[in-house]
Amino acid sequence: MTDLTKLTIAEARDGLKNKDYTSLELTEAFIGNIEAANKALNAYVTVTADKARDMAKASDAKLASGEAGALEGIPLGIKDLFATRDVHTQACSHILDGFKPPYESTVTSNLWADGAVMLGKLNMDEFAMGSSNETSYYGPVINPWRKQGSNQDLVPGGSSGGSATAVAARMCMGATATDTGGSIRQPAAFTGTVGIKPTYGRCSRWGVVAFASSLDQAGPIAQTVRDSAILLKSMASVDPKDTTSVDIEVPDYEAAIGKSVKGLKIGIPAEYRMDGMPAEIEELWQKGIQWLKDAGAEVVDIAMPHTKYALPAYYIVAPAEASSNLARYDGVRYGLRVPGKDIVEMYENTRAEGFGEEVKRRILIGTYVLSAGYYDAYYLKAQKVRTLIKRDFDLAWQNGVDAILTPATPSAAFGVADQALHSDPVKMYLNDIFTVTVNMAGLPGISVPAGLDKDGLPLGLQLIGKPFDESTLFQVGQVIEDAAGSFQPEKWWS
Repeated sequence: MTDLTKLTIAEARDGLKNKDYTSLELTEAFIGNIEAANKALNAYVTVTADKARDMAKASDAKLASGEAGALEGIPLGIKDLFATRDVHTQACSHILDGFKPPYESTVTSNLWADGAVMLGKLNMDEFAMGSSNETSYYGPVINPWRKQGSNQDLVPGGSSGGSATAVAARMCMGATATDTGGSIRQPAAFTGTVGIKPTYGRCSRWGVVAFASSLDQAGPIAQTVRDSAILLKSMASVDPKDTTSVDIEVPDYEAAIGKSVKGLKIGIPAEYRMDGMPAEIEELWQKGIQWLKDAGAEVVDIAMPHTKYALPAYYIVAPAEASSNLARYDGVRYGLRVPGKDIVEMYENTRAEGFGEEVKRRILIGTYVLSAGYYDAYYLKAQKVRTLIKRDFDLAWQNGVDAILTPATPSAAFGVADQALHSDPVKMYLNDIFTVTVNMAGLPGISVPAGLDKDGLPLGLQLIGKPFDESTLFQVGQVIEDAAGSFQPEKWWS
């Protein structure tokens, strides 16, 4: 039998239907890979091997009786931000120690209803705050990619670093992830995987630990564009428990794969050419433009004048919402409790010990910008900037642009414990420079692997789409994937 962990979701789905192997065999293969790799890569914080076997056996029974769901028997990893009933759900934070929710998130409920199998919970930046997966209480996730001739550990990006590493290192077939300012697309670019952040409201946020409620959105990370389309179809739904989820029919995203892009208009925003941008990123961008031209798309220059304000505005809006959302963690009802002489001291002790440095930093920033004397100067102004950013995109769509092509990240993956980035948080925040506009405008964006840098590390290109037009992103993304070819890290970890 071929190595089952090398299959795509689409291939495994067909193999299971043809009875070439069972879901249990497929699941055991991934459990074996996790056991061999997790010590080195730290992608999983909890492995639910027995639960996975039980779910796989149930899937095999459904496959045998012809009642298979869309993801029947497919083993997936779940980011630790998604509530999973009676299973570790801690947002990789000390303050949620021991929390196992008595309920299931809507997104994971949708996946289980379609027959998917849960392998375990994936590592992430604490409360999804980070661009390198180094703020996790459970330690950093390691990127399965290394520079040619180097043994240096690299970050997988954040906050969904565990999801990206697990997919890239074949520790699951696909993974759930979330994106507040780039947390699906940046890790996907750093690990040579495909990650899509859907339109705000496409996937329910119910049962997903909140970071910034007007920006957070769930989405998948997978090996291929087709696999990400398959996963998003199952993840997306309207949900009466989340009033921001939108009641628009979820299309068959897979049907968009392979459609011609002839006649589509692709916008290229000059404002994404940042000062000091590496030549390799510009070259990759030009290559992507040429691939789309060769496929018959029309490429046009567009203006997005408010792009330069997106990052500072994002780092006002997101921490403001975080400071409000994280006020509920106080040591009273669940999670960590550090005693004090009275309830106020217990609150203070619990939050001081329970939250990591980056989370504390963002809570402080958020509390400051929402405080009486600064609300108008910071938070209100940032919301106005957000409206202008959205208008830039609206004008592009009104002028007939179907999608926008940009780089996904300003560089390839960097080293774990990179001192230049750790000593200056703003430098770390700059990793989100190409991705935050999409969250601020509530739009869908996909990162597709497009090439390797001079050190042999993967780089991604980003496509941005109209609201609820993920199908066009899959359609155009497939062209990039076909032109670029596939990229796999050399196995060094087991």
